[in-house]
Amino acid sequence: MHTILIIEDDAGINDMLRVLLTQNGYKTVSAYSGTEGLLAHSDDIDLILLDLMLPGKSGEAVIKDLKKKKNVPVIVTSAIHDVNKKVDLFLLGADDYVTKPFHNEELLARIAARLRSAPAEGSAKRGDRLTYKDIVLDKSDHSVTCRGTEIELSKHEFALLELFMESPGRTCTKSRIYDTVWEYENSADDNTLNVHISKLRKKLKECDPDTDYIETVWGIGYRLRK
Repeated sequence: MHTILIIEDDAGINDMLRVLLTQNGYKTVSAYSGTEGLLAHSDDIDLILLDLMLPGKSGEAVIKDLKKKKNVPVIVTSAIHDVNKKVDLFLLGADDYVTKPFHNEELLARIAARLRSAPAEGSAKRGDRLTYKDIVLDKSDHSVTCRGTEIELSKHEFALLELFMESPGRTCTKSRIYDTVWEYENSADDNTLNVHISKLRKKLKECDPDTDYIETVWGIGYRLRK
């Protein structure tokens, strides 16, 4: 069972997160300031939910210290929407960012995805290899095969497929795709996404002409076909 450290000074939100995570099979440890979070971070912690607006040391100030103590995924939660601010957080070492107010299902999906790709003690990354039907994606060497044939994918095509395979059957909204695959780049738009989806579908089709792997959920996003 994974243990998640919640660093959130709002007692109501901290308690809500604790209940949500406990109900979904996680152990939790709660802290209410950056300093308390650093003290609570230990070898038992597998992931950290970090609020930015903390008393004393801010979330930005403690990210590097948390990573230095034990390098586990850090998901930042904040009401801040500024793109440059989000980019700065990734440069500081944050692994993901969820804007408040968030949907519980999205938060749980992001937690599960980060835990699957988190480094395991004394081994390569946990969840390096993802499989879906005849597709095998290996994050350790950035390779993809379909029905045994290797496929050459661009950086964004690979990231798209990885996102879909981490949540098979779940619809990935366009906003989530932009945030995850393009990491808040201003260049990402519907046309860019459509082009990359089309190229990815074509490459998969060349290896497996009888199967359509990616389906469009009109007006919402994309997902792997069930």
